[in-house]
Formats: sequence, C-alpha cells, structure tokens
Amino acid sequence: MDESVDRSYRWKGEDLDLDGYLGRIGFTGERAPTVATLRELVHRHTTTLPFENLEALFGRPVPLGPAEVQEKMIRRRRGGYCYENVALLAAASERLGFGVTGLSARVTLGAVPVRPATHALVRVTTAEDERVWICDVGFGQGPAEPWELVARPDEFLLGHWRFRFERREDALGGDLWALHQFGRDGWVERHTFTTNQQYRIDFEVGNHFVATSPRSPFTMRPFVQRFLPDVRHVLDGHILSAERPDGTVDSRELATAELPAVLKEVFDIELSDADAHALTTGAWIERYRQARAAG
Repeated sequence: MDESVDRSYRWKGEDLDLDGYLGRIGFTGERAPTVATLRELVHRHTTTLPFENLEALFGRPVPLGPAEVQEKMIRRRRGGYCYENVALLAAASERLGFGVTGLSARVTLGAVPVRPATHALVRVTTAEDERVWICDVGFGQGPAEPWELVARPDEFLLGHWRFRFERREDALGGDLWALHQFGRDGWVERHTFTTNQQYRIDFEVGNHFVATSPRSPFTMRPFVQRFLPDVRHVLDGHILSAERPDGTVDSRELATAELPAVLKEVFDIELSDADAHALTTGAWIERYRQARAAG
C-alpha cells in the first residue's frame, strides 16, 4: 500500500479484519497480488456472500465504513448489495497489494431511458503483468471470475455462464464498456461503465440514493440473490426463482410467512427474530401487493 496516497483516496484496507474476511469466504490461497489469488478471491466472494437489500427495505441506514460492513457481512454473516460487497473486496484487494480503482456502472437490462450510475465494481491490477481486470462481485449474477478489460464481442464463458463484452464510444467519444449476459430472456445488456475513477465518497452518494429513494427498487421489496457455479437463486418480492446457465428458470410464489425460512435455507441468511418480524409484517407488503395489482 502506498502510504503517500491520502487515506480518503484509498479503500481502508488497513482497517479490514483480513483473517475474518478470508475465513468468511473460505479463501485458502496465497496472500499475494497475483492473478491466481485474484481469481480465487473473486470466486469465493461471489459464491459465498449473498446479495440482499433488507436494510434498505426496512428503512435503515446502509453504512459503507469498514467496521459496519464487517460487522454485518462477516460477523453477522449477512449479505449486502453492490456498494457493501465492493467495500469489502476493495479493502481486501488493497491490503493484499493489488491496484484497486472504483468504477460506477449504469444498470441497463435492456432499458432505453438513461439510468443513474448506481452500480459499483472495481478495476484491479496485479504485480504480475500489465493486464487490467474487472471484478463485479456485487451484482448478484456473477460472474464468479474477474475478466480482462479487453473487448470480446463474441460469446465467452466465465465458469458455466455466457457473456459478451463490448467496447464502444460514449457521447463525447470516450470509451464505454458494456457487459452482455445470456439468461432467461436471451442476450441482454447488463450494464455499461467507463473507466473514470470513483472514490469511496462517490459510492457514498450512490449508496444514499439506492438505500433511501422511493424510486429505488431496493426500497420497494426484498430482492435477494445467491450466485453459485451452476445456478442463480433469486427472491424478488414473493417470487423465488432458480436460473441456470442455459436460461431455464424454475419459479414459485411464496407466502409471506415462508420468507425467513427460505432466506436461511436457500440464501444462507439467518435473520434475527426482530428482522424476521419486520420482513413478514412490514409496510412493503401492501406496497408490493398494490404494485403487482397495477401491473
């Protein structure tokens, strides 16, 4: 770590309980800034820590400080959404000696109107060579591997899952990168991003919108994901789905009372009694019912 760089520009790796984090995700590899280490780190993180928005749904703050994120995701064994996941991975990567730069993406998913840049991912470099890697551990849909920042318009595999990576120009003639993923709806552009550097304070701004705005999808209903090498589990409101790499999906509707048990059994999230009560009796249930009735 370069101690000459102001702390506000870094990811507070020195404040991370590295042993606790690596133990939580089951990482047993070499603690060195190599490509092999990065691959295992991303794989273990992505397939262990679930994506979840329950704090935002309950109307609680979602702090991104190392102490708060570690308390929630390491010691209480909960999940988090993109900003929380990136806060952990960036701090760990920095502590291990990788070069880490925050990036912001616009989640498109086929949408035509411009959406805000409210997704976080990281650009990582190693000590081995000049290659640049993108790590997206906080989307909930993988990939469970870093991928190189090189255009790959033809289909390629990351694990069992199919992707395309496009490089095009933005409105000012700069580079705009777009990740496409194959799933239940065929090929869909997942998100776009530039390589403009983002700092922790930039993520704080995006996090505030995502956690508090009535326009944020994460304040409207529970949205939980567990990404595994051969299946992606999703809880979207009352709908529980399992999606596989070939795009096939199995879904069923749950009763509200089932939600805490499903979170434990499928997503490895065990709620406290108070949180289970908040999930099964909260105001989101009526809002969700009305939104579904309206189509």
